[in-house]
Amino acid sequence: MRMSLQRRALTALAAVFFWLLTHTSFSDGLQGDVDCLRAIKNSLKDPSNYLSTWNFDNSTEGFICQFTGIDCWHADENKVLNIRLSDMGLKGEFPRGLANCSALTGLDLSSNNISGNIPSDISKLIQFVTTLDLSSNYLSGEIPVDLANCTYLNSVKLDNNQLSGQIPAQIGLLGRLKTFSVRNNQLTGPVPTFINATVTADSFADNPGLCGKPLSACQGSSNKPHTGIIVGAAVGGVTIAALGVGFGMFFFMRRVSRKKKDDDPEGNKWAKSIKGAKGIKLSMFEKSVSKMRLSDLMKATGSFSKNNIIGSGRTGSVYKALLEDGTSFMVKRLQDTQHSEKEFVSEMATLGNVKHHNLVPLLGFCMTKKERLLVYKYMPNGALHDKLHPPNDGDKKIEWPLRLKISIGAAKGFAWLHHNCNPRIIHRNISSKCILLDVDFEPKISDFGLARLMNPIDTHLSTFVNGEFGDLGYVAPEYARTLVATPKGDVYSFGVVLLELVTGEMPTYVAKAPESFKGNLVEWISHLSTNSKLHDAIDKSLVVKGYDGELFQFLKVACSCVLPAPKERPTMFEVYQLLRAIGERYNFSTDDDVLMLSENGDTNQLQELIVAREGIEMSSKVRAG
Repeated sequence: MRMSLQRRALTALAAVFFWLLTHTSFSDGLQGDVDCLRAIKNSLKDPSNYLSTWNFDNSTEGFICQFTGIDCWHADENKVLNIRLSDMGLKGEFPRGLANCSALTGLDLSSNNISGNIPSDISKLIQFVTTLDLSSNYLSGEIPVDLANCTYLNSVKLDNNQLSGQIPAQIGLLGRLKTFSVRNNQLTGPVPTFINATVTADSFADNPGLCGKPLSACQGSSNKPHTGIIVGAAVGGVTIAALGVGFGMFFFMRRVSRKKKDDDPEGNKWAKSIKGAKGIKLSMFEKSVSKMRLSDLMKATGSFSKNNIIGSGRTGSVYKALLEDGTSFMVKRLQDTQHSEKEFVSEMATLGNVKHHNLVPLLGFCMTKKERLLVYKYMPNGALHDKLHPPNDGDKKIEWPLRLKISIGAAKGFAWLHHNCNPRIIHRNISSKCILLDVDFEPKISDFGLARLMNPIDTHLSTFVNGEFGDLGYVAPEYARTLVATPKGDVYSFGVVLLELVTGEMPTYVAKAPESFKGNLVEWISHLSTNSKLHDAIDKSLVVKGYDGELFQFLKVACSCVLPAPKERPTMFEVYQLLRAIGERYNFSTDDDVLMLSENGDTNQLQELIVAREGIEMSSKVRAG
């Protein structure tokens, strides 16, 4: 009961926090964002006239979302999400007007002619920014200590400037920071110790005065001054009045910093801490592997070496494991949860019984200390995302019949979670990365049910303010306002996956859209639809191969899933039936879904099935005519 109340309190806190972010705290309303952009335009010289689209003689809600370089949270609201003004020849100093864009999460002013100092109070100007790129400008002076107060930063790029002085050690303590680069400046002194960011010597190259890992050791200096700076960060700022506290923290932080400096080449220090645990069995749902122990997992994953990581996301990292007999499986290390062991075991028992042909089989789980490990069947063909968007453009992409087969199988799995599980399971994190492919390219849904195991604050906020924007293109627009996960929100996310399948484009970036277009995939589809050019969206590698009718039907289904109003979207069951009708000639599926619903007495859904099928058949007849 106590944990339940705690989770409710955290969820409520998350909702209040995000509501404050998106409503009340943003400079007393949305007018602040308009004032923000007006101030930026007024403070910067624009010799190439790139900002000519920034016309403020407009009162229409969302008009600033059409400005060059501006991404909004929603197309119908004057609320700026990202500012991307790279390589425009802009001149001037760092624009202080950014303070009024207080919903801003990304700022890119790289490759311009911006000069002067980085503001000493920068955290007040870009409080919630997660990605900051000021590289290739003419910025000078020191990197302000206040940058360490931008606690949501994931990436900082300050390369190719004229910055001098030391890099504030406090920056290394930023918990979310993953990328930090300052190459080709005039910086001096020791490189900070970063607690999470992966930095290489290249990140600090062409700064002759820098020293310390990963560069050459600093000569004639001890660790004490460096540690003293870190202590200052830990106590929140150095003042003479705080020296007593500072000395008290000095020895503690020196010990912590020494631990941070230990090499961890395999990225598995956490695994080494549980290696000594003896006799810990895995609770397995499959009898064939019921005798496995933690030691077997350690051996099969190379003690969870980073070289065996095959995927990662908000819920945790996934490792490939190989047994001595040649059997492969996957082990997911969950992120920290707020659940007790009893609650976790109960949740695992529930998920272990959730079995469907299109779900990745959960084979078992293991608990040791604070670690929670889940064991899944191995999927040799990886994630759908990697097949649709291979790293090399020359790699062969999957053909249309296989794309259609994958969509039908995935839709069937999601429909089963929504309509046949009791209570229903809402995935919350649908993307092409959570749809895995087995040896026969049969789609298997991963991460189902894991949203309930995550820290409520992380679950609700990470997509928006924690910098993990890989899933941003999949999030239903209403979720940002309500923070309530719904089946129709899952339908929207799956609709984006369908758009990926038929267009071959990424959800947040459309390669074949004109340079002037700065929106995401859904916005591009909406733009094409408005201009009666929807056919231009279809992947060129799929057309003129005898599938054009199916492709357009498929695209229409995808568009219905991403309608702005949740009530206008189909249910996941309807989506499955519509796709199934499109792929009827391939015999991808059987009538087991109708039998399943009949046994459950769901007459309403049977009626939906009939209506959905008739809709597809009617649209086919219209086109044939």
